[in-house]
Amino acid sequence: MSILRHLLDKLSVYLPLIVMALLALGTWWLVRSVPGLLEPIAPQLVRQDPDYSLSRFSVQSFNASGRMTREVSGENAQHFPANKTLVISQIRMTAESDNGARMLAQATQGLVADDGKTITLTGQANAIRHAYGNSPKIELQGERFVALPDEDRLLSSAPVRIERGHD
Repeated sequence: MSILRHLLDKLSVYLPLIVMALLALGTWWLVRSVPGLLEPIAPQLVRQDPDYSLSRFSVQSFNASGRMTREVSGENAQHFPANKTLVISQIRMTAESDNGARMLAQATQGLVADDGKTITLTGQANAIRHAYGNSPKIELQGERFVALPDEDRLLSSAPVRIERGHD
């Protein structure tokens, strides 16, 4: 009995070391069995090809009172998620401002940002703001316009032919 007691006394000295070794072994096993949590997740590649396309379409926007404020239409459109743009062929755009000024624009191709804040018209771009109030009809012709629909503005860094009324 004294030998057993002596052996238990010696074992109790090493008991914390044995428990720590078992806990370390359990931690190692846990880390090895769940490797997905430790590896960094690689960002997924964004598609370079279009993710959807439209044919002979029209998109309309309305204000709070239900009046149509903007319409964008075209023959074909393709959305490219890589640069977050919608490429529209034979684009036509109609917009009406709060004060009643109506504008029509068209071009061979249009690029629309996903947020809809910029529309770039390229290739035989033409924009007409019809006469309203005391303002005469204004027509713009050029190769490239950038339309900012929320600001009711057209910008161009290329030469533009402008006709104002009969001028």
